[in-house]
Parts: sequence; C-alpha cells; structure tokens
Amino acid sequence: MEAPAVTKTVGHFIAGELTGADNSARYGDIYDPARGEVQARVAFADRNTIDTAVAAAKKAFPAWSRMSLGKRAEVFFSFRALVKEHFGDFARIVSSEHGKVVTDAGGEVTRALEVIDFACNLTHNLKGELSENVSTGIDTYSIRQPLGVCAGITPFNFPMMVPVWMYAPAIAAGNTFVLKPSERDPSAALLMAKLFKEAGLPDGVFNVVMGDKFAVDALIAHPDVAAISFVGSTPIASYVYQTAAQHGKRVQALGGAKNHMVIMPDADMDAAADALVSAAYGSAGQRCMAISASVTVGEAGDVLMQKVKERIATLKIGAGDDALSDMGPVITGQARDKIKGYIDAGVKEGAKLLADGRDLSVAGNENGFFVGPTLFDDVKTEMSIYTDEIFGPVLVNLRVGSLDEALQLMNANPYGNGCSIFTRSGTAARRFQSEVEVGMVGVNVPIPVPVGYYSFGGWKASLFGDTHIYGPEGFRFYTRGKVVTSRWNEANAGMNLGFPTHK
Repeated sequence: MEAPAVTKTVGHFIAGELTGADNSARYGDIYDPARGEVQARVAFADRNTIDTAVAAAKKAFPAWSRMSLGKRAEVFFSFRALVKEHFGDFARIVSSEHGKVVTDAGGEVTRALEVIDFACNLTHNLKGELSENVSTGIDTYSIRQPLGVCAGITPFNFPMMVPVWMYAPAIAAGNTFVLKPSERDPSAALLMAKLFKEAGLPDGVFNVVMGDKFAVDALIAHPDVAAISFVGSTPIASYVYQTAAQHGKRVQALGGAKNHMVIMPDADMDAAADALVSAAYGSAGQRCMAISASVTVGEAGDVLMQKVKERIATLKIGAGDDALSDMGPVITGQARDKIKGYIDAGVKEGAKLLADGRDLSVAGNENGFFVGPTLFDDVKTEMSIYTDEIFGPVLVNLRVGSLDEALQLMNANPYGNGCSIFTRSGTAARRFQSEVEVGMVGVNVPIPVPVGYYSFGGWKASLFGDTHIYGPEGFRFYTRGKVVTSRWNEANAGMNLGFPTHK
C-alpha cells in the first residue's frame, strides 16, 4: 500500500507574513508518531531566509523598544486572551505532531500561559532603582534596556511551552525575536506567531524560521543577533554556548538531565508510586524534567518497586488523540529504536528488568513509534541506562542504604537539572534541599518545574550560561543594565580634575 501524499507544507513567518512553504531547496518530514506516517513537510531555511528574518527583526527593533510599556502590556494581554481562546487548538496541534496525549499537551499550554502572565506584568518587571542625593544635588538611578535582536532554538518535547519561555520575556522587555522551533513539530510556533500579530504585535517583532543545524549555525553566527537562548541535549547546549560566545553573544543554553527521585522508608509509598509513575512515563518520558532514576533508601525498594509494577500494568498506551490513552508514542522511529537499544544494553549489563516495553504493539496503530513503560531495578551507576539520558519511557531504580548515600550518588552525577525527595521527615527534606547539587528541587513533588514568576534552570552539565530561563532571570537575561548619575544645578561648580567624591 502506498503512503498517502503529503498535502500540507509548513513554511516560515517573517515580517508578519507566512512565506517560503513552496520554494525551499530542502524540506523535512513531519510525522504522525502514533501512525508512523508522514503527515506534512517543513521547509528548511537557507542563508537568505535567515538573513531576511533577522533583518525584519532589526528593522522592527527601534520602534518596538521605544513603545511605551503600557502599550506593550496591552499587546501581551490581548495575546494572552487569544492563546486561552485557542487552548484546544494548541493542544491538538502539539498532540498530532509530538504524540503526547491531548490532556498532557493541554498542561503544556497551561504552563505557557503562566509565563505569558508574568510577561504581561512587564511594567513592574522592568523597573529600575533610584537613590536620591547620593552627593549634593546629584541622583543616581539604574535602568534596564533591551539588547536588540534575540534568537531562540527550541526542542521537540515542548513545542508550545519552551518557545514561550524565551520570546515572551524577550519581547516584553523590548527586544525583537527570531524563533527556530524543532523541525519535528513546528506548527504550534506558527499559530503563536499568527495570534501575536492578531493581538497587535508589529510586523517583524516576532519571526519564525524553520530548519535544521544549518539554521541554528546561521543564527549563532549572525552579526545582528545579540543573544541566543537554547534548550536541548547537553552536547548541543555546550556547542551552542561555546560557539555563540565566541561570536560575542549573550547565551543561555539549557542541556540534558538525569533527574532523580529519592524515596525514604518513611514516605507514603502509594503517593510515591503514583508520583513516580506519572513523572517517569508522562509524555513517554520525553520531558527534560522527567524522573528517569529513582533512588530507594533501605526497605523502601521492595515495596516501591512492587507498587510501580502494579501501576505500569494498568496504563493504556495509544494514540495521543485517543481520550483513553495514558501515554502516547515517542517522536520518531529513530528515537524508538534508540530507546530499545538502551533497554537491550541494560539487560546485557545485568540490571533486573521488571517491565519490558520493547515488544509493545498498539492495535490499529501497529506502525506507530511506541515503546511501552520499562522498569529496571538493581541498577549500578556505571551502567549506560544510568549514565546516559535515554529520553524515553525507561525508569531505572538504584538502591542505597541511607540519605547520605543518596546525596553522594546524585551529587556525583554530571547532570543537575531537577530532583525530588519523598519523605515525612522535615529534617531529611531540609537537608536534602540544602545539600543536593541540583537547580530545581521538589519535596513530595515529583516534577518541580517552577511557576512562571520564578525561574527555570539546572546546575552542572544541565546549564551553560549564568542565568536561568523565564521569570525574573529571564527579564534580566534579555536586558542590560545602565546606571545614570545626574545633576540638575544651574550653578557652575568649576573644574576639578580630582576623582569624583560624595560631598
């Protein structure tokens, strides 16, 4: 049977217009992961497309950066209303191209709205400070000013939420923006751009270019791009950080993760098992904040593993648009095969396989990119299923004898994105949050993604750069400080070649 003809082509959004869908030299495939079929194609940007998008952003910057804060805020409030109005559209688009179930995609939209909410408060977020009369008749004050053209490079796993983390604070702060979304699920970005224009955003302030590594490298090296934001794997984050910094740009590059959840013997084991299964297998494990390693302390191991196995057996795996599905497919056939390869390696390395997702077949979607929930116990730190970021529905459990051992194990891991502890002991929780070398910590919360008015970011090999993303640090990243010292005094103080003093 022949594959269905592709009828949809996704292009770019530049200077307020859709462009480039039908005249690109290169295209990529957009799959329906549940059915294993190509559902559309996406145009890949060439050098001229990147230059055109950056030029549009550069042209729009002077007027947008000088627009009053109140008028900028009006645009954001209108945009927020439109995103809420199209909530279901975003969820369906994300589910269709990514594969996650529609309810999970809706959660992504909700968290994106939190960041838009914070951006709506730009009038407060951009306030400076003033000190009156630092010297006789002299005032000193600080202001935050935008950088210029900023660019964002975002991953496939959150095609709606992660771009908002970048462009919302950047544009609210007075910058213009060029977004390069993942070529695997790019359509949500175009809907965002169209709604932003409908909300009153001037043409050229927000642009979207599609593409692969060529587009990434072109943005990193472009002389008119002032700042780069990136979310993706650690090797690529390191590359983006080093390369963009060499080109004199401000950079924040968020990398990979191996997020741990520590379960103490005194924890509520049912609550811990529910949280662990949800955090490990939601979105088929394709979250940068997914729990991929549990660390059971003492006698917690036997009890928890049994409860996790029981819950895995009840999960329904299917297409994202099936209302009965708990978990959908992974993003591509290549990702599926890579995940299965890690499961093979875990078995060979001697880990105990308690649940095996390699041979899962979903009725009616036999060609889909499915991997079932997989659970390993008795995992050692030298095994590849522990050392590597698998980015799939594979949970590994390590057993330790004490909280001391758990902390030593986690702090020795090169990643430091997110972690959590489940316990009834305030003493254990307080020590954990203080001593663990991780950027985001949950206490009886499995996925501690901060709300929109705090900032998101890890430590160690999970972050390259000095600031976290969105929230207060997002506004700080997308602005630079200026300090003004002023005197309004008609009297002539005369010349004084000595160093200025406070008098």
